[in-house]
Amino acid sequence: MARIVVGVDASDPSLDALRWALEEARLRGAELELVHAFPRPELVGMTMVVTLPSDDELRAASEQVLADALERVGGPGEVPVIRRVGTGGPASVLVEAAEGADLLVVGARGLGGFKGLLLGSVTQQVIAHAPCPVVVITPGRTG
Repeated sequence: MARIVVGVDASDPSLDALRWALEEARLRGAELELVHAFPRPELVGMTMVVTLPSDDELRAASEQVLADALERVGGPGEVPVIRRVGTGGPASVLVEAAEGADLLVVGARGLGGFKGLLLGSVTQQVIAHAPCPVVVITPGRTG
């Protein structure tokens, strides 16, 4: 196994997925790619002037999400880590990042609004469209 991709959105489930993926990468001598997506902001039908963050500001904030998540799980240790930030919907960014990967790891739920669902919509989309095997880390199943 050469490359493992993990989706990171700063939610507790994504941190669990990151912990699991780090350990799996360590055990298999694989490179770990952390992926975070940010949407392009849109305004429709506004009659006032609104200042939106620039792509550079959104990219910097997303890169900070990855750095903070890696710090919260104790760092990469000896695992080589790549950080990727993509523009667009999380599922499409993750599926694209997983091209050529050996494994894609996601948390069962992210920052979406439907707390009662076992799997979030991004997780369901990733499972349906990923070009490689997918591991879904459910709450309480990281160790």
